[in-house]
Amino acid sequence: MSPHLWLPLAILAIHPTPGALEDSAFTPTQEEPEDLDCGRPTPSARIVGGSDSQPGAWPWQVSLHHGGGHVCGGSLIAPSWILSAAHCFVTNGSLEPAAEWTAVLGVHSQDGPLEGAHVRAVAAILVPPNYSKVELGDDLALLRLASPARLGPVVRPVCLPRASHRFAHGTACWATGWGDVQEADPLPLPWVLQEVELRLLGEAACQCLFSRRGPFNLTLQLLPGMLCAGYPEGRRDTCQARARAERVARLVPHENASWDDAADLALLQLRAPVNLSAVPRAVCLPHPEHYFLPGSRCRLARWGRGGPALGPDTQLEAELLSGWWCHCLYSRQGASVPLPGDPPHALCPAYQEEEEAGRCWNDSSWSLLCREEGTWFLAGLRDSFSGCLRPRAFSPLQTHGPWISHVTRGAYLEDQLAWDWGPEGEETVTQTCPPRTVHGACGLRPEAPPSRLLWPWLAEVHVAGDRVCTGILVAPGWVLAATHCVLRLGSTTVPYIEVYLGRAGASPLPHSHPVSRSVISIRLPRHLGLRPPLALLELSSRVEPSPSALPICLHPRGVPPGSSCWVLGWKDLQDRVPVAATVSILTPQLCHCLYQGILPPGTLCVLYAQGEEDRCEVASAPPLLCQTEGGSWVLMGMAVRGSSELFAAIGPEEAWISQTVGEAHILPHSGAPYWSPGGSNLCPPDMAGASGSAPAAALFLLLLPPLIQG
Repeated sequence: MSPHLWLPLAILAIHPTPGALEDSAFTPTQEEPEDLDCGRPTPSARIVGGSDSQPGAWPWQVSLHHGGGHVCGGSLIAPSWILSAAHCFVTNGSLEPAAEWTAVLGVHSQDGPLEGAHVRAVAAILVPPNYSKVELGDDLALLRLASPARLGPVVRPVCLPRASHRFAHGTACWATGWGDVQEADPLPLPWVLQEVELRLLGEAACQCLFSRRGPFNLTLQLLPGMLCAGYPEGRRDTCQARARAERVARLVPHENASWDDAADLALLQLRAPVNLSAVPRAVCLPHPEHYFLPGSRCRLARWGRGGPALGPDTQLEAELLSGWWCHCLYSRQGASVPLPGDPPHALCPAYQEEEEAGRCWNDSSWSLLCREEGTWFLAGLRDSFSGCLRPRAFSPLQTHGPWISHVTRGAYLEDQLAWDWGPEGEETVTQTCPPRTVHGACGLRPEAPPSRLLWPWLAEVHVAGDRVCTGILVAPGWVLAATHCVLRLGSTTVPYIEVYLGRAGASPLPHSHPVSRSVISIRLPRHLGLRPPLALLELSSRVEPSPSALPICLHPRGVPPGSSCWVLGWKDLQDRVPVAATVSILTPQLCHCLYQGILPPGTLCVLYAQGEEDRCEVASAPPLLCQTEGGSWVLMGMAVRGSSELFAAIGPEEAWISQTVGEAHILPHSGAPYWSPGGSNLCPPDMAGASGSAPAAALFLLLLPPLIQG
C-alpha cells in the first residue's frame, strides 16, 4: 500500500461509502442541515485510480497561482475563503505577500481556455502561529479573496466537519489536484485535474508505514489532527518481497509457552533496526477486543526452518469463516460461541482444497494475515503439524498483543476498523454448538438457511459419466449411496465414479469451495444378500471438514426424539439445485399396515406435507434427513428404487457402517426414541392394503398420534 499523509480537509474530500457507513455515527451528512449547499458536486461519472476527473466533479477545487503558474491546490470553504497548506506560502520562515498570489476557481484543465472558470485576487493569507514545518503539524493556511467567488455548477464550497467529528477508519476518500502522478513524474499535458480513491487508515497502521529508519530518515511522528490514507486496492503491495537475513540479538519466549499451546510464541530482537521502506514493512497487530468480520479477505503464508526459498505458491487466498462455524467445527472449548469482543478460541480461513494436490506442508509453520479496509493484520499463527494439508484453524494472536507490545515497545496495535453486523445483527446473538462426536463435529448447518445455501454433506455421485446419484458424506473418506443407483442390475463390473461436494447447481455460491474425489472401492453389507439397498463408497483421499464438505451425523437408536424431517434432493437432475421437502415419518405399525406384503425389512415410510410430494425427483435416490432438537442433522435413510415414500433405514446398518468406515459420526445416546424399528404387525382388517388411498392414510394419521412431524 502506498500511504498519503494529509492535514484534515486541505485537499482530501471524504465521502461515505454507499451502503457501508450510512448507519454509522460518523456519517458526515448527520451533522449537516438539510438546506446546506456545500460538498455536493454536479453528478458525473467518476474515474477512479489516479485518473482524469470529470468537469464539475470537484467544484470546490481551487488552483493557486504564483508567478503566472499553478503552485498549490486549495479548497473553497466559503465564497470568500480558501483552505490550503501553510508550506505553500512560507519560505525560510517568512510568509509570502498575498498580492503575489491569485486563485483560479472552476478550472478543470490547466492548459487551454478556462471555460466556466474565473480568477480572484488574494487579499490576505493566514497561517497558525505554531506552524514551522510540515512534520510538526498545523500545516494549514486560510486565504481571503479580494472579492467573493461566483458560485455555480462548477464552483461550490466543500463542507467542514465539526471539531468533535471523527472519521472512521476505512472511510472512502478522494484526493484531487494537479500534482505529480508519480514521484518526480509531473502531470503531463493537458494538465487535467486528477482524482484517486483512498481509504482512511488507523493511527497505528499509518505510523507503521511512516516509520522508515535509514539514511533518508523518513520516520514521521503522527500528530493529533493528522489523517493517513492509502489505496483501497492495495497497490504497490509487498507480498512478493525478497527475504533478507538479519542477525538476532536475543530471543524472548512467551511466559506461558511451557503449558499453553496457544502461547507457543517467541519474539526475536534484531541486532540492528530494519530499514522500513517499501520492502520490508511492519504488519499491524489487533487489539485484544478486535473482531475479524466473517468474509474478511486473508492469506495463508508458510514459513519454517530450512527448505527451498519461499515462492509465490506459498501464499493462499482465503476468507474467514463466521465464529459459529469456526468454533463448532474445531474448538474444543465449551458449547457457547464467543461473542464479538470476547477472545475467540480459533480463527478459521476457508480456501479451495484442490490447491493441496501434489504438495506436502508438514514441515511448515503458518501465518494468517487478514486485511481490513487496506490494513493488513497478523491475525493468527499455526505451528507445523502432521499431515500434508494446510491448516484449517489458527490460534488467534490478538490475546497476545499486550505482551508483544510490552516486550517490543514498538509493535503497532491497531484499533478495530469498520464493524458491520448486517440487518439482523446475528453476530451479536449468543449461539451454541450442537453435540460433538468422538470424531469431531458433524451435521452442522446454519439456522434458517436460504434455499440455495450449501448442504455440506450432500454429494453428487457421477457414475460412469451417464447418470448422477445422490450421496451423503458420512466420514472424511466415505460417502453413502443407494446401491441400485450406483450399480447396474446384473452388471459384474465396478463403474468409474467421481464424487463432488460443495456444489449447489450451476451457479457458484458464496463461501463455496467445491472438492472432488474419485471412488476407489464400493463396500456392500454381506448379511443382506447379493443386492443390499445401501452402498459405501471409499474416496481416493480424505475430505477436510469445512462449510462445503462436512460429514452428517448418525443416530444410534432410530429416529431421534423431537426431530423435524425432510427429503433432500434435486428438483431437476440437470441443474441439481438442492431442495428439501417436509415429511413425517410413520410409525412402524402404520407403515406395515399401509404396505403389508410389499415392505422390505428395515424400511421407513414417510408422508409428505401438502403440496410437497413432487419437489424432489426420485431417480437419484434422495436421502431422508432429520434435524434433532440440539441442532444436529442426522441421516435416516436412502430412497428405495422407484419410490418417493419408502427409504432404506440407516439404523439397522449402524454396526456395518461403523466397522467399515471407522470414523462414522454417531451421536451419543439421548434417551429413548419415539419408537423402535420393530413393532406390532397386527392391523385392523380394513387397514391392510390402504397404501393407495390418500384419504385413508390421512385418516390413519389422525387416529395414530406417535409420528415424527416435519
